Amino acid sequence: MKCFAFHLMPWDRLPADFGEKYESAWTWLPNSLYDPKHGHTLYNRFLDELVLADELGFDGVCVNEHHQNAYGTMPSPNLMGSILARQTKRCKIAVIGNALPLYNPPTRVAEEFAMIDVISGGRLIAGLVVGGGPEYYSFSMNPTNARAMFHEAHDLIIRAWTEPGPFEHYGEFWKLKYVNPWPRPLQQPHPTIWIPGAGSKETIEFVAERRYGYMGIPYFHVDFFQRNFDMFRDACQKNGYEADPEQLGWLCPIYVAESDAKAGYTSARSLVGIHSAMKQFLINIKTRKEVEDGAYAIVGSPATVRDKLTHYAKRLGVGNLLGLFQIGTLPADLTKKNLTIFAQEVMPALQKLNVRMNAPAAV
Repeated sequence: MKCFAFHLMPWDRLPADFGEKYESAWTWLPNSLYDPKHGHTLYNRFLDELVLADELGFDGVCVNEHHQNAYGTMPSPNLMGSILARQTKRCKIAVIGNALPLYNPPTRVAEEFAMIDVISGGRLIAGLVVGGGPEYYSFSMNPTNARAMFHEAHDLIIRAWTEPGPFEHYGEFWKLKYVNPWPRPLQQPHPTIWIPGAGSKETIEFVAERRYGYMGIPYFHVDFFQRNFDMFRDACQKNGYEADPEQLGWLCPIYVAESDAKAGYTSARSLVGIHSAMKQFLINIKTRKEVEDGAYAIVGSPATVRDKLTHYAKRLGVGNLLGLFQIGTLPADLTKKNLTIFAQEVMPALQKLNVRMNAPAAV
């Protein structure tokens, strides 16, 4: 099993009256609440945390794309990916991902991802996503065509990476006389591709057909992940092959401390910050027991976290764990401690774990 450190780079200074005064942390939350001076500190702190993950032996680090919100302040994850390509030495750099319909033309994605791949020495994992509803509000775009735009953009990017240029592309949404991107990616025929999903049958079938990686997004009950991953395995079987556990990833908030009691207290406070900023997730969850029963987050002592993650990895049959180690308002010292304890006392056992024989049969 491979362990990744996923970062959202959230804004950690929402006002105390946020829940009463503001409807959402997305799209129309006034950007007057953003303080660039504090943002300078945050960005550099968050990058340091991902560089630390590389030094601690994580298999990869993950960044992602969101726009006009306090939940994730990376409108351009490729900028962060390029910094990490230079500052990290060995880990994979997973950009999960670029929302393809928002790029005009989408060959920008092919170019920028190729740059990261070349700078890093072939360590890029290229995340390609349709993009969530709030992103289309932020760009004043009609989401009706989102999936069709995604498919055209995807096919164009793959051609740009694998077909010698220049060539022409005349599609429904983009018309390009010359497709001839420089540079080309180092990984051949192209970088590893991951596509996150929230249960869409169309996405699952698309990913399975192309033998890409399917990454489950966080904040849902473990039964939700189980159902989606079983659907993915079934889709792979219909395409004539058995899914590899490395095609599946589970994204989950994780907090490790010296004891279960200490971890539970700290993580509970941090999860409140997530809940406040994202009312559509965890909306009916009120107690720590509900969090634990649904595996919305994994918290506890090293032994507890190790046992829980081993159990769920076997149950879900996933070969990639994407851990959120900086949760909500969790400060820098506790985030560093969380990463370090996990790397030293939990991760070695997980990296030795073989889930292939334990993966549940598709239904």
